[in-house]
Amino acid sequence: MSKNPFDLNAMANQQKVMKTSRAVGQVAAESAQAIVQINQKAAQELAALFQKKVTELLKTQDPKAAFDHVHAEVLQDAAKEVAQYHAQLMDVLSSGNKELSQIAESMIEESKVDLIHFVNEATNNAPPGSEAYVSVFKTSFNTALQNFELVRAAMADSFNSFEKSVENVSHLGGMQAQKSVKTDGKKRS
Repeated sequence: MSKNPFDLNAMANQQKVMKTSRAVGQVAAESAQAIVQINQKAAQELAALFQKKVTELLKTQDPKAAFDHVHAEVLQDAAKEVAQYHAQLMDVLSSGNKELSQIAESMIEESKVDLIHFVNEATNNAPPGSEAYVSVFKTSFNTALQNFELVRAAMADSFNSFEKSVENVSHLGGMQAQKSVKTDGKKRS
C-alpha cells in the first residue's frame, strides 16, 4: 500500500498551522500579561499617590487652600499618571501588533513556497499530451501568486492602519493630558 505524498504534506501543513497558532497565542498571552502588570503597577502607584495626597489634605486647615491644592497638584499628578499609563499600554499593543505582523508575513511566505512546490510537482509529473491543461494550471497558479501578494499588501496595510490608530490615540491622550495641566495652571493664576 503506497502513501499519497499529499497526505504527508497535509500533516506538515497541520503542524505548521499548530505552530503558528501557538505563536499567535503566545503573543496574545504575553501582551495580556504585560497589560496586567501595567494595571497592577498603576493601581499600586495610584493608591500610594492617593494616600499621600489625602495625608497632605488632612494637614491643610483652610478649605480654599485644600481646594487650590487639589486643583494644582492632585489633578496634574493624575493627568501625568494617566498619560504614562496610556503610553505603556500603547507600547504593549504596538509591540504585539509587530509580532503578529511578522507571524502573518511568515505564514504567507511559507504558503507561497508550498504552493510553488505543489505546482512544480504537479506540472513535472503531468502525463504526455496534457500541455494545454498544464498551461491553464500554470496560469491559475500565477493568478494565485498575485493573490498572495494582494493578501500580503492588505495585511501590511491592516497592521499599518492599526499602528497609526494606536499612535493617534496615544497622541490624543498626550494632548488631553497637556491641555488638562495647562487649564489647571491657568485656573490657579
